[in-house]
Amino acid sequence: MTDSDAAFRVEKIAAPLRYSVTESIRSAIAAGRFKAGDRLPERELCELTGVSRTLVREAMRQLESEGVITVEPHRGPFVARLSRAQAEGVYQVRIELEGLACRLFAENATDIQRQALKDAFKDLQAAARRADPQNRLRTKNQFYACMIEGAQNEALGSCLHILNSRISLLRATSMTAPGRIKKSIAELSSLMEALMARDGERACQLGQQHVRMAAEAALKLLSTDEAD
Repeated sequence: MTDSDAAFRVEKIAAPLRYSVTESIRSAIAAGRFKAGDRLPERELCELTGVSRTLVREAMRQLESEGVITVEPHRGPFVARLSRAQAEGVYQVRIELEGLACRLFAENATDIQRQALKDAFKDLQAAARRADPQNRLRTKNQFYACMIEGAQNEALGSCLHILNSRISLLRATSMTAPGRIKKSIAELSSLMEALMARDGERACQLGQQHVRMAAEAALKLLSTDEAD
């Protein structure tokens, strides 16, 4: 196991262990440790997470139900491949949901929640300057978690949670596009200004534009992969 793989070791405390194993494997996929179409050997996953085969199998069943992995008879589990049409569908929904999340955060977030988002954005900016995709994805996910909490809409949070597995796969793809990380931070900086100014309409517009730009970057890469 490499030093970078140590980030996926599961701490056997706090959250239920099965949940932790599932999230660890999900993070490994989102960070590019396993890419679309890669086989997921059970032994390697056990070594990566430091847990038993039983827990790994339970995690794989959960990820299969979410569409993150596919299981082929007599071959085992593989990281799912998203077609361009599937990715477009995810982004269409994400544009609307995240635009709403931005609007609601601007209008509803408490001072404590606003500070939490500021702190998360600082962490994201710092991560963007480092060559560590795992940390970039972790801080991006934390930023959005703070956003959803501050939106104070349980139904919206549930919808985004359901969509999050595929969003993470696409986020990992879009962030590999040349120059995308720098552009993403610039877009989010403008969004932060609107959020802190409590301008719900502008926050919604900027949030949606950020997703559109991410979609454009990811779909270009997916088109290239399909052509290959």
